[in-house]
Amino acid sequence: MRPSRALPRFLAFCAVAGVLVAGVVAPVALGAGVLSNQVADAVDGISATLANSEQPLVTTVTDRDGTPIATLFDQYRLPVTADEIAPAMKAAIVSIEDRRFYDEGGVDVKGMVRAALHDSSGGSTQGGSTITQQYVKNYLINVVDRNDRAAQLADQADTIARKLREAKIAVQLGQTVSKEDILTGYLDVVEFTGNVYGVGAAAHAYFGTTPDKLTVPQAALLAGMVNNPNLYNPYTHPDQARQRRNLVIDAMVSTKTLTPADGAAAKAAPLGVLPDGPDIPSSTCFGAAPDAGFFCQYAESYLIQAGFTADQLETGGYTIRTTLDPVVSRIAKNAVDANVPTTQDGVANTFAVVRPGQAGHEVLAMVANRDYGTDPARGETSTNIVAGASNVFGAGSSFKIFTSAAALESGKAGLDTPLPNQAGQCFTQPGANRYTQPYCVQNDGVGYPDPISLRDGLATSPNVAFVNLEQQVGMPAVLDMARRLGLRNTLATNDAGAKPDPSSSNPQYSLPQSQYFQDKLSFTLGNSPVSPLEMANVSATLMSGGTWCPPNPVLSVTDRYGHDVPVRQHACEQVVPPGLADSLLNGLSQDTVSGTSAAAAAAAGWHHADFGKTGTTQQSESVAFVGGVDDYAVSSMVFADGPHPAEICPGTPVHLGSCGHGAFGGTVAAPPYFHAMSQILGNRPDIPIPPADPAYLQARS
Repeated sequence: MRPSRALPRFLAFCAVAGVLVAGVVAPVALGAGVLSNQVADAVDGISATLANSEQPLVTTVTDRDGTPIATLFDQYRLPVTADEIAPAMKAAIVSIEDRRFYDEGGVDVKGMVRAALHDSSGGSTQGGSTITQQYVKNYLINVVDRNDRAAQLADQADTIARKLREAKIAVQLGQTVSKEDILTGYLDVVEFTGNVYGVGAAAHAYFGTTPDKLTVPQAALLAGMVNNPNLYNPYTHPDQARQRRNLVIDAMVSTKTLTPADGAAAKAAPLGVLPDGPDIPSSTCFGAAPDAGFFCQYAESYLIQAGFTADQLETGGYTIRTTLDPVVSRIAKNAVDANVPTTQDGVANTFAVVRPGQAGHEVLAMVANRDYGTDPARGETSTNIVAGASNVFGAGSSFKIFTSAAALESGKAGLDTPLPNQAGQCFTQPGANRYTQPYCVQNDGVGYPDPISLRDGLATSPNVAFVNLEQQVGMPAVLDMARRLGLRNTLATNDAGAKPDPSSSNPQYSLPQSQYFQDKLSFTLGNSPVSPLEMANVSATLMSGGTWCPPNPVLSVTDRYGHDVPVRQHACEQVVPPGLADSLLNGLSQDTVSGTSAAAAAAAGWHHADFGKTGTTQQSESVAFVGGVDDYAVSSMVFADGPHPAEICPGTPVHLGSCGHGAFGGTVAAPPYFHAMSQILGNRPDIPIPPADPAYLQARS
């Protein structure tokens, strides 16, 4: 034997001798100071960590009624107690992995001596690990060090220090923890294949059952897999899996936990796994139902912003009860799918519903004709087009809400104030110099009165009147009003709907919208990226008497023990006086009666008291309807979302094309609103629109 190999084997033998003499693994028996310190310093800390660490569990996301809509996890584990594991499963794992499990004290002295002597003689490496030691090893790898690849490698390293540390921890566990709990803990932490951890998840994934109902062939298959989960995967290596299962059955017969006759019958049984592959739920919001995917992703990101980490959400075993209303969400999803099919090329239709309130704004639905996923061919997108400022073409004239609110607040106009509306005007941009081109605006169509009252302007949407009003009020006031009413995240993005890039020399990309539009009168015409969810929350702010609250998707979070976990959120703010909010709602209440969406409302048989504002961008690449009825604040937005955006055309279905005069907010974005809200409201009595406050009927300055 070469000396370089003899010494470590001799040391290993000495370590085993220490176990025999002392009853515990004593590193000093090695007589090697560095190794002794490595082991002694690590064991106590690891033992404490092992006792206190919580296994990664599945987090469940539910709707407001408690029905699961998605699962989040890093390791698919369904924890079990000892009495929830079939005797056949316990017998199978003990028979194949550690026959002396119930008699040893955490380490198998005979096995370790045999392994050490075999190694020292130059033979192939022997195991000698007990179930308790395997429990320690798997717990370190799969729980304690799961996010530390270097530590995981050390947990598996073929070194004496690692083996001694593992053995001593096993002895400590053997002295303080019952055999039943050790066996249950091992079966709860061990990996099978892929993301399946623990016998609870394995029973469900491979057999569609629970661990207390596992049969002998099923238990033997699972017990065999833990030795090498990939090699003994019944789907990818069925022959090897069968051979290994039968070896386990033979071991059960040998240990007399199974009769020879029953063993023969078990070996003759088919593998019996689920025919279409393991039943493992999606570990992300991509697995949510079509009407819940965007909502789930928003709830996840909302909690991360509130202080949770992604790892906590994926491993904490939380129950996240969201505000999602399953009825509202399903109806809204059906409405947008009927308007624009899921796989329609290049056209997206988003729809958000928020419940207003002075104590909070609950998000009830966040849907789109697109589904939340990774397959574009199936009409899926991995971008949250409902929550994010991804509508790069804007919400059109629905942004006139902000100009109107700023004008009412400043006293520059009241609802009955006549606004100059001469067709075709050019305006001087804020901060312009002699090189700045004037901003020229046309009304979309003819026949507008000049002047026109702000109330009538909100219904019929003349561009000239509102750009003129915006210039009088000033861009700082208009942008600040947009932020206060709800465009918090939107205005923090750049004019491409992304995070501003300070390194860019182009202000369109380097500046947030809140700064970029300070000298651009085009803002009131809504040609910038915007969050559909935030537009719905703007309506909720007005319906809440001028109280802004963050659009909240979470009702409660409970931990794995059922204890409530607080969720930090921004406090609600009174951003405009109640009289101003009510007056603006009153001014917006004619859109579906005599304004830009009246024809679509009549065609849909709409008869409810509501408010709304349509929007259409210049090239009809994006259209919007923003409004509300009863206690529902809504935005419906249809926009070009493909690599080759073009004019959106009305029709069945809505499509891209060159149709001369394309879609309008009233003709394409409003119909899903009428369709959905008619079903949601049913025959309930209407909540009337509040009257205007006399203080906001006339200009005050």
